Amino acid sequence: MAKELVFGHQSPDTDAICAAIEYAYLQNKLGYDVEAVALGTPSEETKFVLDYFKQDTPRVISEASSEVESVMLVDHNEPQQSVSDIDKLTVTHVVDHHRIADFNTEKPVFYRAEPVGCVSTVIFEMFNEKNVEIPEKLAGLMLSAIISDTLLLKSPTTTDVDKKAVEALAKIANVDYEEYGIKMLKAGTNVDARSDKDLIDGDAKSFTMGGKAVRIDQINTVDVNDVLKRKADLLKAMEEEAKAEGYDLFLVIATNVLDSNSEAIVYGEPKDAVEKAFNQTISDDTIALPGVVSRKKQVVPQLTDVLD
Repeated sequence: MAKELVFGHQSPDTDAICAAIEYAYLQNKLGYDVEAVALGTPSEETKFVLDYFKQDTPRVISEASSEVESVMLVDHNEPQQSVSDIDKLTVTHVVDHHRIADFNTEKPVFYRAEPVGCVSTVIFEMFNEKNVEIPEKLAGLMLSAIISDTLLLKSPTTTDVDKKAVEALAKIANVDYEEYGIKMLKAGTNVDARSDKDLIDGDAKSFTMGGKAVRIDQINTVDVNDVLKRKADLLKAMEEEAKAEGYDLFLVIATNVLDSNSEAIVYGEPKDAVEKAFNQTISDDTIALPGVVSRKKQVVPQLTDVLD
């Protein structure tokens, strides 16, 4: 059986990297030859997780067709979020928890998607269904990914399935998930140490909405002013990247992980679509997003409805 690579989306977050490691482990146990890789360097939060559970960091790739013919995708399906040469590869497996958009294959594909808070929750279910034991280290990665994606189970994307998974995984990983979760989330909120480019690209995803190329980045912090005080420089970086990559609209969302509120810096057009989507007014390139913490559930669908 030929080797395959498994990876999450570009600008990978904790779930994207951990899910690749988890799914590669499961597939290897099921008889596949699979290696987990990443489409970008880990964030500070992800580094904290990998260090905490003594997990090696996956190697980073920019293309895959030079070494494999087939790949497995986790935590994404949209081609613009995937590896640069995805059109040259055969996708054999997808495990996801997002919308399905612009995705098609020439051959039959294994596709598993559930509307839960984290793709690692789905992989946790798959381990149980296949009766594959979850090692302590891997349980820690799964737990961390769910905490990250659901903001410690506070996000509106959180389901009862996620909650039950967290409780079970915390026991296997032998950690207090609330105490550990706060430390983990705070580890990823030091924005002062990050460059402007890293901030606007660190957790960014590209979407096509109504024919518009939309880029949405999210920055977790304990004080949104740490991001907003750099607005002028961030807008300049957003403008340069939008022109280089052809983005029509670029949002950088700063989310307070403690009070579950956000504010977004907006570049490009149509700005009126952003105002309509969130029923708020953009002032000085900034829009308040009270109660918004989830890009998947509270940003992408609202913008898509307006732009489509």
